[in-house]
Amino acid sequence: MNTLSLIGTALFALGTMSLATDGQARERSRSVARDAHGGQVSVTRSNAAFDAQRQRRWQADGQGNASIERDAHIDGARGASATRNAGAYRHADGSAGRYGSVSIDGRRGGSATSTGAITRAADGSIAGSRSTSATGPNGGTYSGSTTRVDGSVQHSHSCTDAAGQPVACRR
Repeated sequence: MNTLSLIGTALFALGTMSLATDGQARERSRSVARDAHGGQVSVTRSNAAFDAQRQRRWQADGQGNASIERDAHIDGARGASATRNAGAYRHADGSAGRYGSVSIDGRRGGSATSTGAITRAADGSIAGSRSTSATGPNGGTYSGSTTRVDGSVQHSHSCTDAAGQPVACRR
């Protein structure tokens, strides 16, 4: 009876050790740094499906000026990847803005990129724009741009097929 208990305990311990080893295949780290006028947080994650990193930084000067920025990147195990950057700011004079970009590469060859920003001047006027381009795995493309100035919004876009010939953009 004691021998069976000992064998059972040993098998349980070996099984637990094997689970711990599988659990170590996932990694995560986080670092935080702060001071009186700002800070930064960084996070990394890694496992069998992806590797990812994120950062966030912020600052303020106590005079009404402040900003924040965020970055992220991920690599998929099958070859896809994506990167993102975004931020916002505010100035003591009342002006402010936001900006951002994203870039994606698909595992089958498609890709897309989009960047944009919008600002509010101290006088309250608003202006902004966004540009987007994409290429499908077959070589077809989309390119589009949207702008806003003084309440007027304009958009333009174009598409091509794999041979580079203009085609109607699908909705």
